[in-house]
Amino acid sequence: MKLELRGITKRFGALAANDNVSLVAEAGQIHCLLGENGAGKSTLMNVLYGLYQADSGQILLDDKPVKFSGPGDAMAAGIGMVHQHFMLIPVFTVAENVVLGHEPVKFGGVLDIAAARKKVREISDRFGFDVDPDAIVGELPVGVQQRVEIIKALITDAKVLVFDEPTAVLTPQETDELMAIMRQLRDSGRAIVFITHKLREVKEVADKITVMRLGKVVGEAKPSDTAEAMASMMVGRAVDLEVRKTPAKPGAAGLEVSGLNVWNHEGQQVLNDVSFQIHAGEILVIAGVQGNGQTELTEAILGTQTKHHGSIKLSGHELLGKTVKQVLDAGVGFVPEDRTEDGLVADFTIAENLMLDRSDRAPFAKRGVLQLDFLAKFAAEKVAQYDVRAQGIQAKASQLSGGNQQKVVLARELSRELKLLVASQPTRGLDVGSIEFVHEQIVAARDSGIPVLIVATELDEATQLGDRIAVMYQGKIMGIVPPDTDRTVLGKMMAGLSA
Repeated sequence: MKLELRGITKRFGALAANDNVSLVAEAGQIHCLLGENGAGKSTLMNVLYGLYQADSGQILLDDKPVKFSGPGDAMAAGIGMVHQHFMLIPVFTVAENVVLGHEPVKFGGVLDIAAARKKVREISDRFGFDVDPDAIVGELPVGVQQRVEIIKALITDAKVLVFDEPTAVLTPQETDELMAIMRQLRDSGRAIVFITHKLREVKEVADKITVMRLGKVVGEAKPSDTAEAMASMMVGRAVDLEVRKTPAKPGAAGLEVSGLNVWNHEGQQVLNDVSFQIHAGEILVIAGVQGNGQTELTEAILGTQTKHHGSIKLSGHELLGKTVKQVLDAGVGFVPEDRTEDGLVADFTIAENLMLDRSDRAPFAKRGVLQLDFLAKFAAEKVAQYDVRAQGIQAKASQLSGGNQQKVVLARELSRELKLLVASQPTRGLDVGSIEFVHEQIVAARDSGIPVLIVATELDEATQLGDRIAVMYQGKIMGIVPPDTDRTVLGKMMAGLSA
């Protein structure tokens, strides 16, 4: 089946999320839709899947115009979607999840679970998925859960399959397995639309590449093109994809974590005997698939985890048990993984966000009175230094793009006298240009002699940015290795195997 999107425009108020977008995905082809977060890729696929209605344009299947009022219509027409965030019910079995919404029934309207199991086995055997129809989905590894999502699409005999950022929660090995599955599906005659911003994956698997920027198609690329050329199309300017840094010159141990155990509010242990050191002038990257204790580790350092045992020392002084304010006052700069929720106050101005947690002291306040002249000067300097694109320092944080919001957070945290910088997924959701800038600031902090702790879920970022890499799995550190460690070894560690 051939899919064609012709002149699709979708507006949200004054914003054109899709502006006259056209593309063609042929049967037996992997068509990659490449672009930054916010480029309009997911909006376009939501129009295709009937979740949004286009303001103008056409969807054609085998050259015939079609109109979908919802996902049911799209599925009935042969379009399947494999979502970035799995649409599965954890307590149901694989078979129950796969037939949900179009359950096979026996005489009398009783669910024919045997028929559901048979369908799952047929598809699983055909494509080598090795998925047990009776397994409880919530107990399956993430990579297998994704196969269940694919079976869900195939069970309706989908001829066009859309993969929306499918590798976000996969280990390198699981990503390789998914690429093999996509090629197999292509070779079976299906049209594959692969939405991503990861250049390595595009070069590995794409037959055809359409690049989007700011809601528009800006051109086509070839898998043989360089990653730099693709990145330039995505951003609109030349981009350096390499992290430029000289070898680290580690000094004395700055942060010392010893025997750290943390339990969440439900009483589950989320960190198990975690120990490591970070020296002055080095970057330690915590790598691993998201959800393996990295967030809880950074929260324990910051002081927001309350059920704990062990030690976290900064320059010889114990941090564990201190309040957040005491930790920040001890010289910890903290860039949270969710900048909108934890890094900024959306209704505050840029200037106000730049003095968060310091508004009660000099030079921002004297005898309890805010020094507005100083704040205005300080904010203007930081906006210029960090190239924050905004309508002045009085613009609200909520009015900024993700990249500019992150620049405000970095400007605030790096403008203090630091003894430690902690940054959790500091480039998540940023465009390539903003990532380049954030990396430069992190390396500059390291080079000034600050110990730096980074949480990274992207393996390429971990290996380029880190001087050492600690891999976490289910709350434990599986090993601490140099950044030139083979990707296969890192992937095994991320799956729970020791180095």
